[in-house]
Amino acid sequence: MNEFKNRDIYLRPRFKMNFNETKQRLISKFEDNLKDTNCKYCSKIIDGHIVIDIPFGENHFWSPQLNIEIAKVEGNKTIVKGLFGPKPQVWTLFMFFHFAVAVAFIGFSIMAYVKWTLKSNYTNALIIVIALPILWIVMYFLGQLGKKRGHQQMDELYEFMMKTLNK
Repeated sequence: MNEFKNRDIYLRPRFKMNFNETKQRLISKFEDNLKDTNCKYCSKIIDGHIVIDIPFGENHFWSPQLNIEIAKVEGNKTIVKGLFGPKPQVWTLFMFFHFAVAVAFIGFSIMAYVKWTLKSNYTNALIIVIALPILWIVMYFLGQLGKKRGHQQMDELYEFMMKTLNK
């Protein structure tokens, strides 16, 4: 098994592993392990895509979700690609806020330039143009804080996945 991970700076860590087993065999390992009565994780399996969630009782706003894609390469060789990230609702909300800050920055930059060109009072627009990048940095650090808060659960999901794949 070869494993490749990306750097720690990303909000949504990814990894990729190569296996000398068939795609169906790896999927059946997950099906068997997730149906076990001792398994506490919630999951969805659709074709070669597996989504594993934290149990409802332990779930909080920053709880991670593990998305696994199992793809056949050739013969008995498969690639398992994984992505840790927040639940889709949290990710969508976060991306919406980033988009809104970017649009506001562009809009207020244009407003400040136009008012400056017309020799009008552009102080408020300039203050907002300066404040928006600061807000963006705060949102980035909130994402990092959330990632740290969910890190233990992310480790638990990774350990569960590795236990399942190495059966």
